[in-house]
Amino acid sequence: MARPPTAAQRRVIEAADPETGRLRGTDAQLAALVRHGLAFRHPRPPHDHFLTPAGHRLREAEPEPAPAAEPGGVFAARVGGGEEAPPGPSRAREVREAWQGLLELRRMTNPDSATDRPCGWERTHLVRAAALALESAGHQPESGGIPGYRVRATPQPEAVAVYGPALQPYAATLEAAGWQCGEYTEARTRARHLLASPRRV
Repeated sequence: MARPPTAAQRRVIEAADPETGRLRGTDAQLAALVRHGLAFRHPRPPHDHFLTPAGHRLREAEPEPAPAAEPGGVFAARVGGGEEAPPGPSRAREVREAWQGLLELRRMTNPDSATDRPCGWERTHLVRAAALALESAGHQPESGGIPGYRVRATPQPEAVAVYGPALQPYAATLEAAGWQCGEYTEARTRARHLLASPRRV
């Protein structure tokens, strides 16, 4: 059985880009993560290293600091809700770069290099992936009493719920990003919402 990663290797994993899984560390640290099956080296220059699905699972098992406590404003998809801080002036650029990074991750990790459907990372980060697709298309999350989308986990495997005032435009955006959507009414609250799942083919 492989040894667990060292504390230094765990810090490299925890510091991975939250959207693409790109890693930064010493050559020895990155090589060790590859041996553990927690990272892979991209075959094309500049030969960056990225987390594997196992690496993502290990990272998600670690407690994450609150966004307000993250130095340097580490990117995180806005899922909607009153707890989120207002975005800074560079938010549009950060969202655009994160979405382009996700498309590149699809190209690298989908078996046929397809960029029109979600990849393994998105299936293990459903809420953040759906929220990034919505925000990158210009939809606004609910924030500070201002209406907008809210993306929430559901008990169903590989499905998120999307609430908000513009369900049809949200569905069109998610379907264009490779998700399947259906509109439903909650039995108890009668609230309308989307149920969205990443498309496999």
